[in-house]
Amino acid sequence: MLRTSSKRVFSKLRKCLPAIIKPGLLFVLALWLLVLGGCSGNANQKELPYLGRDEVVEKNGQKDTIPHRIDDFRFIDQDSNVVTPSTFEDKIYVADFFFTSCPTICPTMKKQMKRVYDKYKDNRNVALLSHSIDPAHDSVPVLKEYAQDMQVSSDTWHFITGKKDSIYGIAESYMVSAKEDQSAPGGFVHSGAFILVDKNRHIRGVYDGTSRKDVNQLMKDMEVLLKEEKS
Repeated sequence: MLRTSSKRVFSKLRKCLPAIIKPGLLFVLALWLLVLGGCSGNANQKELPYLGRDEVVEKNGQKDTIPHRIDDFRFIDQDSNVVTPSTFEDKIYVADFFFTSCPTICPTMKKQMKRVYDKYKDNRNVALLSHSIDPAHDSVPVLKEYAQDMQVSSDTWHFITGKKDSIYGIAESYMVSAKEDQSAPGGFVHSGAFILVDKNRHIRGVYDGTSRKDVNQLMKDMEVLLKEEKS
């Protein structure tokens, strides 16, 4: 279990992740700030933390704890490919949540994620995963056009759609919120976070996807994680 009584940590976390985050998850994510020393992180970091509450598993009659792991999922991307955890086998990936008609933070998030794409599009050990939280509108053809407008390929960057409950459920596994809210601009609220996930589906970093500085740190941390995965 993670423990801290520092109000300053929670204040920093809210600054790093300005979009909607489940309040109870702030406590879990606080460890990230404590380890990295704030939104900017530590450029000399040798190993990234594991984020989330440990899970208890039983094997051969023995109980053990493992870091929080992203749940199983099955979605469809802009090229009608089925996307599951096996899609990211032996890869690290960055996940986020958006919708194509978003009038607020999504355009900035996609501009920043495009920077990550441009750097890693030829690296077969890296992938990007953007979940649409408006599946009623964001059909496969809509996502296809969106990806084409951004000039990106599903070889690296998957824009996915699926059942609404499944998408909102997987958001909780990534420790962020995504939901309908008719009072919000565009009718939805969602986190602006970019979530860095290792090849074993563990969360290793969370970053403000609207901040160029945070995304710079994300790319530095991706290099750390890529080296770790090779060792």
